[in-house]
This record gives sequence, structure tokens and C-alpha cells, in this order.
Amino acid sequence: MRHITQTMGRFLRSEDGPTATEYAVLIAVICVAVIGALSTFGVHMDNLYMSLASTIPTGSGAGS
Repeated sequence: MRHITQTMGRFLRSEDGPTATEYAVLIAVICVAVIGALSTFGVHMDNLYMSLASTIPTGSGAGS
């Protein structure tokens, strides 16, 4: 039992646990921001592609 309490004490005093937690939270925030940006950007790009597709001639009446 003493070994377990010593190990837990060392873990709580070291900075590895809190640092790993901070990195995990930072990665989660970055992932949420990237997903949000891509979903918003994707809607605008879809509208742009649809607009461009409607203005570009298909070439079916080019007289080939």
C-alpha cells in the first residue's frame, strides 16, 4: 500500500500528468476549431462551385 501512495505522490508532484492533460485539451480545441472552419468554408465553396458550374459552357454545342 505504501508503494502505491508513493507512486501517486510522485505522479501528482511531477508535471507529466498536468502537461499531458493540457495538451489533450489543446488538441481538442484545435480539432473543434478546424472542423468548424471546414464546415463553414465547405458551404461557401459548394456555392462557389455551383456558381462556376452554371457559367462555364459544357462544350456540347461547340460545332465539333
